[in-house]
Amino acid sequence: MSTVDSLPDASPAHTVDVQAPPTLIPSHSDSSELPTTNRPGSPTSLSNTVHSEGLNNKRQNDAAATKTEPEVQDSNTVVVGWDGPDDPSNPRNWTTKQKWGAALTVSAFTFILPVSSSMVAPAASQVASAFHITDQFQVNLTISIFVLAYGFGPLFLGPLCEIFGRATILRACNLFFVVWNLACGFAQSEAQLIVFRFLAGIGGSAPLAAGGAVLGDMWAPEERGKSVVIYSLAPLLGPVVGPIAGGWIAEKSTWRWVFWSTSIAAFLVQLLGLWTLKETYTPVLLDRKAKAIRAKLDTEGGGSGKEVRTIFQKTAKRDYKQFFFVSICRPFIMSAQEPIIQLLGAYLAFVYGVIYLVLTTIPPIFTDIYHENAGIVGLQYVSLGMGLTIASQFNARMLDIVYRQLKAKNGGAGEPEFRLPCIFPGTILLPVGLLIAGWGAQAHTHWIVPDIGFALIGAGSVLTFQGMQMYVIDAFSQYAASALAAVSFLRSMAGFGFPLFAPAMYDRLGYGVGNTVLAAIALVIGCPAIWLFWIYGKKIRGASKHAK
Repeated sequence: MSTVDSLPDASPAHTVDVQAPPTLIPSHSDSSELPTTNRPGSPTSLSNTVHSEGLNNKRQNDAAATKTEPEVQDSNTVVVGWDGPDDPSNPRNWTTKQKWGAALTVSAFTFILPVSSSMVAPAASQVASAFHITDQFQVNLTISIFVLAYGFGPLFLGPLCEIFGRATILRACNLFFVVWNLACGFAQSEAQLIVFRFLAGIGGSAPLAAGGAVLGDMWAPEERGKSVVIYSLAPLLGPVVGPIAGGWIAEKSTWRWVFWSTSIAAFLVQLLGLWTLKETYTPVLLDRKAKAIRAKLDTEGGGSGKEVRTIFQKTAKRDYKQFFFVSICRPFIMSAQEPIIQLLGAYLAFVYGVIYLVLTTIPPIFTDIYHENAGIVGLQYVSLGMGLTIASQFNARMLDIVYRQLKAKNGGAGEPEFRLPCIFPGTILLPVGLLIAGWGAQAHTHWIVPDIGFALIGAGSVLTFQGMQMYVIDAFSQYAASALAAVSFLRSMAGFGFPLFAPAMYDRLGYGVGNTVLAAIALVIGCPAIWLFWIYGKKIRGASKHAK
């Protein structure tokens, strides 16, 4: 028996039972749902059938999706894949405990960081006093600069996750966040605080780019609803919890502890992640496996002249400079070429901007109109949080139920568009909530009326956010990190900009008319966009170079 024959994962003499993971092999429908074909001994090279960027022939893609046994070109080629469909090292085959350990760790990262973005808001007056800031725009800038960094970070962190792996980038960026967020607490000037906040935001943006992709790596489309709901609730609920906690910390201590406390929490999650967060990205895992096989062959003296590559590579030799350049550019390319990213990104940006708009308007509404003290005003954020939480828990069940029902009606073939029905209620609840909150405050009604409006805004936002995020993950499975990065950029720009123009808009139009304008925009963008992708989404994906 040859050296290579002794290896359980690949052999040049015969084929290896390998199942290409369904999220990473593009096809018309989920590859896990298609019949498999075993054709050992075929002269066709695997590199002609598995996915590589630039393949857009549907027949080639479907062939790649159904292949379970990669074929070897000659006796000098070793093709590396999973050891069959039940390989325990495949993240899809991890135990429930392993999957949820990783999912909850990523969700914790994603929760703590948005908390940090808004936690400083109640302490803004203390910060202004400490650094002698008199311009309200500059005060708002110290808060919003963190969200601005959220937009730029994923543009290069998302592609880096596809080069070096999800877990590596998530851990490194969280540590980067801890260092600079801790530095914010030691800032001695306004300029230092703004720079440190921006750098902390860069590190904190990694979960927005990679978190959803991690979940897509571990669960099949019809199984990932609950995990994605928990993960996607974090960036919406975090900014709600932040002001409540920040208000108490600022009142009982100093504004510096706002930063130190979140740094401690993030560091504890970092320690937890050393055990619970493992690498999930299949191309990176198989690349590591190929390197181990190459090293073993070289050590045993049987690797001379043999090529070892993964099922995702055409050749063992890779132009890393070009690979790195293409990966870094991918979010920008997708933003320019993909209608799904452009339209859904624009609407998600609007929704995210509305959330941050509400966060900044709750204090003046309940202070100036209802004359409540600071402690009671902080509790008004609970209404927004209740809307977010209740709707997300309902959606956690409905996303998978609706997907499975539509999949069964479609002959067992799943489609990303099956996520869209759960978004429709959100596109209605959001504008209705804006109208109730705006006109309720304008008319000086009972305080419960604007709170009901804020709860509906939260419910509509989370239904829209979760459904669209899952649609993007399903549609761009292999390049989910880059796709989410492109969407996150637009979303974060809105989160940065909306609070800056909100005071001027409401001063001029009032809460009633101002929210009516926002409600009209929500209806004009939201409902038509969902109908468009429900009817034409499959055709749009068929013309895409990145969508499956």
